[in-house]
Amino acid sequence: MADLRLPRWAGAAASALLILASIGYGAAKGGHVPMIMEALSDARDAAANAAGFRIAAVSLSGEKHVSRAEIFAAAGITDRASLLFLDVDGARARLRAIPWIREASVRKLYPDRLQITVTERDAFALWQRDGNVSVISADGTVVGPLAADWHFAHLPLVVGAGAATRARAFLALLDAHPEIRDQVRASVLVAERRWNLKLKNGLDVRLPEGDLPRALDTLAELDRDKHLISRDIAAIDLRLPDRVSVRLSDEAAQAREDALKDKTAKHKRGDV
Repeated sequence: MADLRLPRWAGAAASALLILASIGYGAAKGGHVPMIMEALSDARDAAANAAGFRIAAVSLSGEKHVSRAEIFAAAGITDRASLLFLDVDGARARLRAIPWIREASVRKLYPDRLQITVTERDAFALWQRDGNVSVISADGTVVGPLAADWHFAHLPLVVGAGAATRARAFLALLDAHPEIRDQVRASVLVAERRWNLKLKNGLDVRLPEGDLPRALDTLAELDRDKHLISRDIAAIDLRLPDRVSVRLSDEAAQAREDALKDKTAKHKRGDV
């Protein structure tokens, strides 16, 4: 060690490294790193903009429900951003993270133009769970609350845990029977196993766990031949394959009971 000779600048270099390390430690402990990185990014973009790579025009297409401002914010397009250093992959990933957007394309057109194309999901149904109603796409993705856009109130309503991802297949079965579908107020998934129909007239239709096409065919046939859905009943149970059970409404049950009592009384009196 005694024979080791350090260069004359070694002490100054060590001091500079110690100072830089102290600055870095202080910045990290004080939470200033994001601010420093943002300042460096701004300086880099400013240099690129001065060199002619400022984003002068953005071509945007495909947006319907997502605003232009929201798309620009997600893509990282600001007054200071430069085309040269714009992270295309990051912008695309952030755009896809917006629930309405299913696919996004971001292309740089040098020296100063940017092209963004988004493909939005279609509103397919309403999903109610825990008292909240959301708009969902056909694949079950929640794209937003109904309260934010009431013009979707006409969409079919599905209720219950798991109903969002199973709505597409079930509603396709209902579409095969438009005379029933048009009377449905809500389709309720029970225990994530089977469906119940809540009709607009208050009637409950209990469907089986399996063989839904058969059950819906039976319901349609009974309504066509016997006008079952429009009768004074409270529930139709189609869960058993070999029988259909019907529960009368309170008013109909009382009327039936009164009729039976009257019939019994007449029989005791000997009336014909």
